[in-house]
Amino acid sequence: MKIAVFLIALCYALSASAAMNGKDIQAGNSYPVVKLVTTHGDVVVELDRRRAPITVNNFLWLAQKKEYDNTIFHRVIKDFVIQGGGVTDDMVSKSDENRIFNESGNGLGNDYGTIAMAREGEPHSASRQFYFNVKTEGNSNLNPNSSRWGYTVFGEVIEGMDVLVKIMTQPTGYDSSNGWQDVPLTKIYLKQAIILPE
Repeated sequence: MKIAVFLIALCYALSASAAMNGKDIQAGNSYPVVKLVTTHGDVVVELDRRRAPITVNNFLWLAQKKEYDNTIFHRVIKDFVIQGGGVTDDMVSKSDENRIFNESGNGLGNDYGTIAMAREGEPHSASRQFYFNVKTEGNSNLNPNSSRWGYTVFGEVIEGMDVLVKIMTQPTGYDSSNGWQDVPLTKIYLKQAIILPE
């Protein structure tokens, strides 16, 4: 019991530290806009800092540090999700030390065309990987409910859904180096994440 309490306290301490990341980037802008330049075209997202301040600040911080540049979309499932932001060209996962607090109870749902944080089974394990919801009727199964945490939605696509549709139809397969399914057979790059001026 004491170990469990310690781990929870540690998780919140790490989240509090990570929550400071990016808070000064366009600090007065509640809805910052980021352009994601991919090998299939540009996707522009408007982020919701009012509903998901920790998540948006963290995303902006990573974008400003060029942490997303030249990563790949390593998980693409047609009519479900397109995931990226944390895997390098050689299929190595980038550090996830800046884990953040789960903000999935913010009222934003995993609707079609939204951007959300990927995570492991532990609710507060999101750090840098994100995904786009590309299921037309949305992925309500990824939302929180009374018995579990969900996946934090923190913005929506305002330009480039056609690019995401193009990406989600690319052939995928099994990657033996990591044991991952649904990996694009031809690499799809996130070349740059650019914070647009206010």
